[in-house]
Amino acid sequence: MKSLKKQRRIQIIAIGAVMLVISVGLIGYAFRDGINFFYSPTQVTESPPQPSERFRIGGLVEEGSIVRGQGTEVSFRVTDGVSIVPVTYEGILPDLFSEGQGMVAQGNYINGTFEAVEILAKHDETYMPKEVIEALKEQGTYVDPNGS
Repeated sequence: MKSLKKQRRIQIIAIGAVMLVISVGLIGYAFRDGINFFYSPTQVTESPPQPSERFRIGGLVEEGSIVRGQGTEVSFRVTDGVSIVPVTYEGILPDLFSEGQGMVAQGNYINGTFEAVEILAKHDETYMPKEVIEALKEQGTYVDPNGS
């Protein structure tokens, strides 16, 4: 009788462990496409990602670089103060998107141009995405507008 209970307990533990492994595998698979990494323009130009890799790029919209095309087409350049990456986008830009301001775009780097599918911009006069600030500080080009 005792060996039957012991055997049943081992089976339950083994099934639980298999279910746990399967759950972790499914969660990892689900996050595979959901995790986006942030790259600065310098990182993109030094080590270009594969055209099929979707990622985020962030920096400052270069002054005088915004060119509006037909309809909702727009192109501009994003910089971190060291390197510049041309960006194209088809869609409506956020209201607060402007030259000299921080932005983050998601898309693919194809033939030397970042083709964005989503653009995020600051939400007030002092906001800049944390990743953009860190990348600009790394490059030594960030000046805090609050003086801190």
